[in-house]
Amino acid sequence: MTRGQLVVLLILTFGLLITATGVVYSKYASRKNFVALQLLRAERDAMEVEWGRLQLEQSTWATHARVEKMARQRLKMHIPTAEEVVVVKP
Repeated sequence: MTRGQLVVLLILTFGLLITATGVVYSKYASRKNFVALQLLRAERDAMEVEWGRLQLEQSTWATHARVEKMARQRLKMHIPTAEEVVVVKP
């Protein structure tokens, strides 16, 4: 083997090692990012479930029957009688 061939062989070997290291690092980074993506998706799903529960709770608190009950109990409100109704004309 001549000296020139040896230099080319060493350069190619070094290039192969650099490329192999790059492939391994790329695969590692890809897996790491995939795990992070899965965690974020799970977090998103949990937040969507919580959002649904909060919407259900809000609709429960805002039912007409409950609002009327609270108005009667806490605010002492009632449906006005005919004598209590005042018509305002412009």
